[in-house]
Amino acid sequence: MQSPLPVRDGVNATRLRLPDEGPWETALDYMMHRWGHIDPQGIEDRFDAGEIVGEAGIALDRSTPMQDHTFIWYYRTLPPETRIPVELDILHQDDHLLVVDKPHFLPTTPGGTYIQESALVRLRNQLGLPDLIPMHRLDRMTAGILLLSTNPETRGKYQVLFEKRQVQKEYECVSAAEPAPGHPAVDFPLVVRNRMTKSRSYLLAEVVDGEPNAETRIERLHTFDGSGAPGVDGGPHRRALYRLEPHSGKTHQLRVHMASLGLGIVNDAFYPELLDKAPDNYAKPLQLLARGIRFMDPISGSPVEYRSRLELSEAR
Repeated sequence: MQSPLPVRDGVNATRLRLPDEGPWETALDYMMHRWGHIDPQGIEDRFDAGEIVGEAGIALDRSTPMQDHTFIWYYRTLPPETRIPVELDILHQDDHLLVVDKPHFLPTTPGGTYIQESALVRLRNQLGLPDLIPMHRLDRMTAGILLLSTNPETRGKYQVLFEKRQVQKEYECVSAAEPAPGHPAVDFPLVVRNRMTKSRSYLLAEVVDGEPNAETRIERLHTFDGSGAPGVDGGPHRRALYRLEPHSGKTHQLRVHMASLGLGIVNDAFYPELLDKAPDNYAKPLQLLARGIRFMDPISGSPVEYRSRLELSEAR
């Protein structure tokens, strides 16, 4: 359902569904029930200013009955945010697509404590493109190629490619050259297939029994002596650069699949072990990069490929 309110400061208006029944007589009563303990005066001021609207952009006032609208829209009051000290790099822009290199630590879309400090909102404001929408997502801690649609009229043609898995993605990561103790040796290349689901605890994904729904092809590109602690035999700590080709798109799929082989990605705070929450360490980004993406462009009919210009800091 399209919002009747335009994007403001790069951020979409928030949509709220009003309940079908309850003890509240007006939309104001319900909003006071939900958020009155936070900013009651602010809620009343928004109704008085006509900043809360229903279907077709009809402004609500303090007396608008609950049953008059199913959905209402309004702008949230955004708290100040500390700028994340990273920058986006624009790789390509045309009448239909924007392709950027997203840095580590910057979320793709607004959420939680990151609103203005998201790739989408930054780009909307920087380029004056309020209709900009990402075609896929990268985790906040993952860097690399991100595609966004600039044109609502052609957006569906690109969305179909992702829905039908007609987009080939390539990632790179840095991990140990050999599996951790307790894990069997691995012959590369190999394909990891299993069933993944979002865990009920925290933000983790986990492997469960059942029909596989996640698949990744993994290839080791080269090995090298890594920095940090020595290896288990006292010699140099051996690391390797891997190419990852996911054939599905489950949450944290690549991180889980590497950890399942005893090859957890360098600087991963979630897998194979969930570490205590700590402030971002910009000197130690997750060593996972969306290196490239390719597909048959639905507008030109020609194959296209976009490659990241970023490099993993530990890939040496």
